[in-house]
Amino acid sequence: MFEGEMTSLEALRSTGLVRAPRPIKVIDLPGVGRPSQAAKLGDQMAELHLYNQKLGEKLRGRRAEWVRCRPQYVTKFGFHTVTCCGFIPQVNEWQDDWPTFFARHRLQAQLDLIEKDYADREARELWSRLQVKIPDLFCGLEIVPALLHGDLWSGNVAEDDLGPVVYDPASFYGHSEFELAIALMFGGFPRPFFTAYHRKVPKAPGFDRRLLLYQLFNYLNHWNHFGRQYRSPSLGTMRKLLK
Repeated sequence: MFEGEMTSLEALRSTGLVRAPRPIKVIDLPGVGRPSQAAKLGDQMAELHLYNQKLGEKLRGRRAEWVRCRPQYVTKFGFHTVTCCGFIPQVNEWQDDWPTFFARHRLQAQLDLIEKDYADREARELWSRLQVKIPDLFCGLEIVPALLHGDLWSGNVAEDDLGPVVYDPASFYGHSEFELAIALMFGGFPRPFFTAYHRKVPKAPGFDRRLLLYQLFNYLNHWNHFGRQYRSPSLGTMRKLLK
């Protein structure tokens, strides 16, 4: 198909009547479907998620060095600038605890947009019940802020001769498990990705319930981007979390 597009662009340009991009070459760009590359990406993402934690461990007991350290160890959840997941801006105001950050700046922000555009009564009622239960999903869990890609689905990953390449991020410091929700959705990554990842970052108790919570964000985000076809999975996920 791309050979035809390249030839079409060349034909349009040759007339001198309309402007069109100058095509250079059509190449095959493999995805991350190969098990070896999927495993490598899983290993790399685990290392990324552990990076801030390891930096903190290295500096533990040497607080005077924190100020001088570059990159600096991060103790809060958020980011120093607004990012976008799709076309929706995300406020990343720093918070001391993860459940507050996630509920306020991810779920509530998405549901505010749904209320504005759809005034969906059931979404409003389910959220009023769910938001008070969110802290229970994190009881006994120590969460160290991890630098996240923020939108790690299969369409934001490719590879070259050196291995996997990620792009189109919406980064912030958050819970590492958040990253895995969309990695399992919309096609998802092959099993070797998760095997390699969990070899370095094992699942914590309650992982599956929290994964549902993080998938809820992605369903809500898609509802706001693409419309009511994502209403059913959004509300269905909320009901599951309330059981």
